[in-house]
Amino acid sequence: MSFYEKQLETKTVYEGLIVDIKRDVAMLQNGNSAEREVVIHPGGVGIVAVTDDKKVLMVRQYRYPMEEVVLEIPAGKLDFNEDPFECAVRELSEETGYSANKYVDLGKIYPSPGFCRETLYLFLALELVPGKMHLDENELLSVEQVDIDELVEQIMANELKDAKSVVGVLKAKMYLNSL
Repeated sequence: MSFYEKQLETKTVYEGLIVDIKRDVAMLQNGNSAEREVVIHPGGVGIVAVTDDKKVLMVRQYRYPMEEVVLEIPAGKLDFNEDPFECAVRELSEETGYSANKYVDLGKIYPSPGFCRETLYLFLALELVPGKMHLDENELLSVEQVDIDELVEQIMANELKDAKSVVGVLKAKMYLNSL
């Protein structure tokens, strides 16, 4: 069976700093129509940066929508027409001060495809070289090094809840186990 929906109408109901919101009417494959709300986001990257002794560089920061401090992999929003790899290199340097001599593409994920058009590109960064952080003006975070096996335990205990971090760490662990 083939699944599809065809856009019949679209209206931008909000234009924001990071996201826009559209309200659409879609024709379903059964002939009925349905309203859809879609958050348009430019996409982003997440970087699982692993040291030679299997520690992952994690950032801890307050996340306003969740009203709590969240531990997550370094990440950032794509600029208009920006290459995801270039964004990953930039964000790793900005948020941690590190650069990497080796990157592995871990694929892309859709964080919440039921309402949001966002694609996150995940990268594994290896052979790390320390440097100096250069955060954006209102970016407040701390960098921690956490053993990758400890992160997997935190994921399984539902202590690490950030989706990109969960997927990225598990994919990185599988990749490193295959070496």
